[in-house]
Amino acid sequence: MLYFWDLLGVFVGAVSGGLAGRRKDMDWFGMYVVGLLSGIGGGTLRSILIGDLPPPVFKDPAYGIVAAVATVVAWFGEPIWSRIRRGVSVIDAISLGVFLSLGVRISQAHGLAWWACIGLGVITATFGGVLRDIARAEVPLIFRKEIYATACFAGGLALLGFDAIGVHPQAGFCLSTLVVSVIRLLAIRYSLNQSEP
Repeated sequence: MLYFWDLLGVFVGAVSGGLAGRRKDMDWFGMYVVGLLSGIGGGTLRSILIGDLPPPVFKDPAYGIVAAVATVVAWFGEPIWSRIRRGVSVIDAISLGVFLSLGVRISQAHGLAWWACIGLGVITATFGGVLRDIARAEVPLIFRKEIYATACFAGGLALLGFDAIGVHPQAGFCLSTLVVSVIRLLAIRYSLNQSEP
């Protein structure tokens, strides 16, 4: 089941990255590269850190194929998304939530401590966005005042909390994804940020 969520996360992340590349007037290849970085960046770094080598993306062609399909969706769907700008924010927020929950679950499967599971979940959720923004010559969102990593941290704690009270693992996965997505969307909607001390 984690494999399905991984591919779904790659697809959503790659669509988000592809649209971000399109807004920088990139061609289809640029969109594919940015989308691929966005979709697999966090998971690849997580795999390296936990010793899952080579990372799955280098063993399974499905990841590249899913990113290619996502690029096509972003390319042809861009006129629609440009008219519904909230749609792009929703896609990005869902991607963030899915990758957070996935990162925590995979880390748990490797028997890591709870704090390491949350940390690797945050890395899984955010590092693809870091690579996406660097490829677009922008300061990554995680390094700005945006409520980004904070939403992931809250989602990671929520997932461990759901596990502790006996919520079904798949339900906990979906609920923690929802927690991250809702926090991120509320932050965007109401222009919430992390003020300087």
